[in-house]
Amino acid sequence: MTFGEQNTEKEAHEMLSYAFENGINALDTAEAYPIPLKKETQGRTDRYIGSWLQSQPRDKVILATKVCGYSERSTYMRDNAKVLRVDAANIKESVEKSLKRLNSDYIDLLQIHWPDRYVPLFGQSYYDSSKWRPSVPFVEQLKAFQELIDEGKVRCIGVSNETSYGVMEFVHAAKVEGLPKIVSIQNSYSLLVRCQFEVDLVEVCHPENCNIGLLAYSPLAGGCLTGKYLDSNSEAAKKGRLNIFPGYMDRYNKSLAKEATDNYVQLAKKYGLTAVQLALGFARDRPFMTSSIIGATSVEQLKEDIDSFLTTERPLPPEVMKGIEDIFSRYKDPTIF
Repeated sequence: MTFGEQNTEKEAHEMLSYAFENGINALDTAEAYPIPLKKETQGRTDRYIGSWLQSQPRDKVILATKVCGYSERSTYMRDNAKVLRVDAANIKESVEKSLKRLNSDYIDLLQIHWPDRYVPLFGQSYYDSSKWRPSVPFVEQLKAFQELIDEGKVRCIGVSNETSYGVMEFVHAAKVEGLPKIVSIQNSYSLLVRCQFEVDLVEVCHPENCNIGLLAYSPLAGGCLTGKYLDSNSEAAKKGRLNIFPGYMDRYNKSLAKEATDNYVQLAKKYGLTAVQLALGFARDRPFMTSSIIGATSVEQLKEDIDSFLTTERPLPPEVMKGIEDIFSRYKDPTIF
């Protein structure tokens, strides 16, 4: 999601090639990318990936993208829309445009980026009942996906930034109506963001229940868990997105997140690990984890991420996990403020 904003096309290609040369076979993008959302840059991430894909064997790449949820601000993504919805017309237009930008005939995993109905999003910590609004029925959304699957343009479907209620309704609708079942949920999950998923989504997504795979985004909490923002005057902090884009992901700045992060960094040092090894190793070892999605703005960062995932002891030693749980008991989801 940095491609086209923080990264040039050349840099994007270098990172993509390095990733695939080192065992990564899945890409996650979205029609809204790059972030922050802007009309002037929207779609660049896809186009950079699309130009890279031209020189790759398409069947070796698992390509995931996302259709936007409800939005009154991002209507520029459609030809004629007063509001974005997750209905048949919006889904179809989104997919057609994504395929064109990506230079692909099909999408392996199409996800709803955020729900059509009202839900607390991106760091909001409570459900405001007064914001409830009528939404596109779950069955109608699934029927639109069914058409695209039948046309061969989409293979599997998933959700993102979703709740237990949403997952259960999608699963129930699919079962009752004989429609495609969602196979994945892409939600934020890291040492700093655990409770939403662990409290009840784990039960919902369990293989013996709904069997929905977690694709965790921000396992490094937007870069915070590297420890680079602990020294606000460091070069790494100044180049980081939390400083480049004022107000972006404030939940990591205006909360106890820094204090908790410092504790995790010290824990990592105690056991001879880097902060990145601790954070990615933790996400990797969760019993409910299907895949963790890493982001990088340089090959150097990408290399550190991949090396951390591959070389860190698996699973993390019991004493390290005990240290993590001790910190967690004092800082449960510290980004909530």
